[in-house]
Amino acid sequence: MATQIAQIIDGKLLAQQVRDEVAVQVEKMKAAGKPQPGLATVLVGDNPASKVYVSSKQKACAQAGIESFGFTLPASATQTEVEGLVKELNADPRVNGILVQLPLPGELDEERVLNAISIEKDVDGFHPLNIGRLAQKGRDPLFVPCTPAGCILILDKLGVKLEGANAVVLGRSNIVGMPVALLLVRRNATVTICHSKSRDLPGICRQADVLIAAVGRPEMVRGDWVKPGAVVIDVGVNRIDDPEHPKGSRLVGDVNYNEVKEVAGAITPVPGGVGPMTIAMLLNNTVRAAQMAHA
Repeated sequence: MATQIAQIIDGKLLAQQVRDEVAVQVEKMKAAGKPQPGLATVLVGDNPASKVYVSSKQKACAQAGIESFGFTLPASATQTEVEGLVKELNADPRVNGILVQLPLPGELDEERVLNAISIEKDVDGFHPLNIGRLAQKGRDPLFVPCTPAGCILILDKLGVKLEGANAVVLGRSNIVGMPVALLLVRRNATVTICHSKSRDLPGICRQADVLIAAVGRPEMVRGDWVKPGAVVIDVGVNRIDDPEHPKGSRLVGDVNYNEVKEVAGAITPVPGGVGPMTIAMLLNNTVRAAQMAHA
């Protein structure tokens, strides 16, 4: 029997399409005499990964014609200082979106900081009100978290029929797992959320027409966990040691790519799959925030 090879989903290409559309929207706003959209990033401490994320977001803003304002606070910053900065940005008309880079240093209360962001500037979609609206039937959040929104857009671009499909989400984080499950429910999929206490993970995953892995464990999903022809969206980004790699390590997802691509109908690679979509959706949310502010 011939082995089927999955369609490899090009997240970079899809993300570029979103970014091109954002740049067009920015030009339209400027042509109509409206102010340039602005995104403020808040970085607390000196987490190297967070620094990289923030600088890549600022670079993407520049390419799309969005103004970016970068604020860095020391790791010793107090709760009052961080919330005070957020409140200043809420009041700044040049700023349409506020992004507080997570995780925050351990002693800070993340939820209180996210709560302080004006719901109209919550382009990360993490404000409890936005998440609450996402969870309620007949209500719409102003913004949806960027990575989950990117996952759904990938599925839409692939033409995946979500209505009535069995969707399995591995992971229940506030950033990806829970919001992506809520988005799938909104699209009338039948959704199972798995976690460390779930029994027979491989058996549950084998039922999935759409499998979204966001659990943070390198190459956990094996080829025999996947139903032939299923669509597999790998959100994980894990660095593993690899003596044969020039850098001595490489990035892998939560899915064993080499095994699963032999079984799945379509799969996102790591890197180059979901990752680029996250920043594209952030730019999209920022322009929407600016459009709402200047409507």
